[in-house]
Amino acid sequence: QVQLVESGGGVVQPGGSLRLSCAASGSFFRIQAWGWYRQAPGKQRELVAGIARTGRPVYADSVKGRFTISRDNAKNTVYLQMNSLKPEDTAVYYCDANILTGVSDESAYWGQGTQVTVSS
Repeated sequence: QVQLVESGGGVVQPGGSLRLSCAASGSFFRIQAWGWYRQAPGKQRELVAGIARTGRPVYADSVKGRFTISRDNAKNTVYLQMNSLKPEDTAVYYCDANILTGVSDESAYWGQGTQVTVSS
């Protein structure tokens, strides 16, 4: 059973920073790609940033230059460094991973979500 556990959310003032982490545990071959999504009240879930095992990260236009996604393959962990936070970044943040659980079996898994609140 694969499990993703997120941490690092909280309350921060505008202009502040937070670092989210998401660690995968369980039995699997390899994590192919990671993604960070967010969902604000009354809005659809949206992709914030993504990173494949090899390749350049991708970002939503709204976070480019402020957020950085990175991965540590040895630790099966992905990070989201969020700087210059704005009130509109307030949302529940979810990590997503495409994981190879068998030679040709790939599935998507989601974390439980972590609340990020940007407020003065």
